[in-house]
Amino acid sequence: MSGKLDIDGIGMTSQRARNRLADRLAKEGIHHAGVLDALRTTPRHIFIDEALAHRAYDDTPLPIGHGQTISQPYIVATMTQALVAEGKPRRVLEVGTGSGYQTAVLAALVEQVYSVERIAALQKRARERLRALRLRNVRFRHADGGFGWPEQSPYDAILVTAAPRFVPDELKKQLAPGGRMVLPVGGEGVQELVIVERGDADEFSQRTLEFVRFVPLVSGTARE
Repeated sequence: MSGKLDIDGIGMTSQRARNRLADRLAKEGIHHAGVLDALRTTPRHIFIDEALAHRAYDDTPLPIGHGQTISQPYIVATMTQALVAEGKPRRVLEVGTGSGYQTAVLAALVEQVYSVERIAALQKRARERLRALRLRNVRFRHADGGFGWPEQSPYDAILVTAAPRFVPDELKKQLAPGGRMVLPVGGEGVQELVIVERGDADEFSQRTLEFVRFVPLVSGTARE
């Protein structure tokens, strides 16, 4: 990380811009007060390239390199709201650290985040950003996200930020009884954003929230 990050921002990256984004999302159906507060306090502009900082608080996905994107704020808010709707999860697995923006929003709302990323360079950058924000309740792992992080399971909640074709059985096994998982499911193009809930035993229910577009969940790991 070169230089000091301008966390506060100015002009199009200022607190006023974050407030406008949160207000806009509230009008679009994001009603969870904690999620809206997290969006107001998380500086999205530090998670993208400086050249795109003026677009940080547009409600749109943006490229972050390595063929990946930072998710649209509405989708970040929708997935987070679905994850915390029934109360504050204690332990959350995030599959796909990416830019670290979704990680930071989660860290503001839950006790502990375990974040897995297959691209080491992306995770290094995200780790630096979260350290700058002094978020100390996140643990990182460079690994194939489709396998989760079984050593730290079970999780009260799991959030997946890339789309597998089907809900991975390995992730279902790591979900605690009574827990929920939010993820996009489907092939390339349009996918379904679904909530998977685990009952008291090995019973799972699934429902669709809406249709979304995510990069596919890729197996294996990479340095760059």
